[in-house]
Amino acid sequence: MWGIVSYVLDSSVLLSGKDLLLDDMYCTPEVLREVRSKGPTVQLMSMIETKVEVRSPSEEAMAKVSELAGKTGDVKRLSPTDIGVLALAVDLQATILTDDYSIQNVADEMGLAYRGLSFPNIQKKIEWGYRCKGCGRHFDEWKKECPVCGSEIRTTPKTISRISSASSDKNE
Repeated sequence: MWGIVSYVLDSSVLLSGKDLLLDDMYCTPEVLREVRSKGPTVQLMSMIETKVEVRSPSEEAMAKVSELAGKTGDVKRLSPTDIGVLALAVDLQATILTDDYSIQNVADEMGLAYRGLSFPNIQKKIEWGYRCKGCGRHFDEWKKECPVCGSEIRTTPKTISRISSASSDKNE
């Protein structure tokens, strides 16, 4: 049986200027704040006010997303707003509409459906690690500087795996 698919929208999707002809759309208060800070058009604000429900994610979902983003190494790439988008999708079991590859990476790891709007979905899932620019040592957690030589720590892919074409279409 086909049901209505709910969508959680990130800021870039709302600011893209594209018509969103979807029925069940949500965003977080932080997404709305980001959109308002960019000087949105009257049409965009009208669409948000009439077609998008603004909801806050649960604390439990926020903690779950933050923990998993730490494990994939995406935690440094995600803003608090991004974490909120993922958490709201967890709460609603909704499809995330985003062109942000870090959000898609974590969504895939969590088993959440996602779709890109202006760009194709990610093709590979990346687990991020950290490597010292000076001595080359690898770390599982981000550090400001290498504890061995004091050099800068860089983010680097630790593992890369191919995503099946059905991964991003879990709800559809």
